[in-house]
Amino acid sequence: MTEFSRRAVLGGIGAGLAVGAVGGGVAGARVGAADAEAGTAATGAAGGTPSLGSAAVPFHGERQAGILQPAQARVQLAVFDLVPEAGRDGLRRLMQAWSATAARLAAGEPAAEFDNQVALDAGPCSLTVTFGFGASLFDKTGLAARRPEALSPLPDFPGDALDRARSDGDLWVQIGADDALVVFHALRTLQRQASGTAVLRWQATGFGRTPGATERPMTGRNLMGQVDGTNNPKPSSPDFARTVFADGPDWMTGGSYAVYRRIRMLLDNWDNLPTDRQERVIGRRKSDGAPLSGGTETTPVDLAKVNPDGTLAVAADAHVRVAAPSGNGGAAMLRRGFSYQDGLLPDGSPDAGLLFIAFQADPARGFVPVQRRLARGDSLSRFLRHEASGLYAVPPGAPEGGYVGQPLLES
Repeated sequence: MTEFSRRAVLGGIGAGLAVGAVGGGVAGARVGAADAEAGTAATGAAGGTPSLGSAAVPFHGERQAGILQPAQARVQLAVFDLVPEAGRDGLRRLMQAWSATAARLAAGEPAAEFDNQVALDAGPCSLTVTFGFGASLFDKTGLAARRPEALSPLPDFPGDALDRARSDGDLWVQIGADDALVVFHALRTLQRQASGTAVLRWQATGFGRTPGATERPMTGRNLMGQVDGTNNPKPSSPDFARTVFADGPDWMTGGSYAVYRRIRMLLDNWDNLPTDRQERVIGRRKSDGAPLSGGTETTPVDLAKVNPDGTLAVAADAHVRVAAPSGNGGAAMLRRGFSYQDGLLPDGSPDAGLLFIAFQADPARGFVPVQRRLARGDSLSRFLRHEASGLYAVPPGAPEGGYVGQPLLES
């Protein structure tokens, strides 16, 4: 079994149940298809009964967990900034502590310190903890010469309305699990361990469909009601590793780069559109996700097909056309997004949308060209607001006894 499929199977339940926004910033590379061939139900100790709570994903390994696994039902994103006096030594001690704690929690064991027993009665619930380094971290730790070129700041995109207080930052943490208390407990434990070394800059809470909520594993829907996740790169594809995992510098070989975008959906405006107009905006049927050019959900979109009246079956500004890899130099990334809902805005509209997360070998060849094209010509952009952003180097996994980032921090 390959590394990709082995770790995805260990990721537990919910094949193809990851949720992201149709286009919410980038499509043509979607969560779900990579998962559909991977997830399996965990087996409980008694009589082979599937158990949601007993699914466990090892923390240690060649890749960090939380990249290849099916997206869980809950996610907590958190970004920390180092305190001025922390330096490289403080960061090294923190990553050692965080890695040890994440390994214990992923195995369903209590943390060695600061465990408040919130998740005492739960199993690991497919818990994954993924760490990333922001560009600002390298200057603060005397490692500016080791900062990868691919970690250069993302460019400004037309229509961005970014809140910098909820963007960027030194240390990115992605915590996913199929139980909300397990996620909260992990974040609270890591936050307490960071005391005196790093302070919380921003956090975001997201959700996807709970494994087992549908009669059969299937691609999830986003908050616009669209089937979303059809065209994500598959681990079985020949160019999957080249698309998702970096080949340098040395300490990043086998790691990846995570782009984060908080994308609010203008749901009141969207829901007022008739279904057929929503479908024209996306380029797919809402009922089953099939392209308007015909076929089923997984049928490749025929961008050349015309209707009997001579019009394009998939409109010139439809999301699936603008985001298609064929129109973006083959650009692709592995999406692993989650929905969010944070109450109401002052005008009474819902503060809800997508926590967009995409892993790629190089953002300049993955996210950036696609987002530039979407910002210029995607009809879906009228219903989206990009409100926060971040880019993080996600190092490769740590071996038993090691910690994430060790080749960088001890070189």
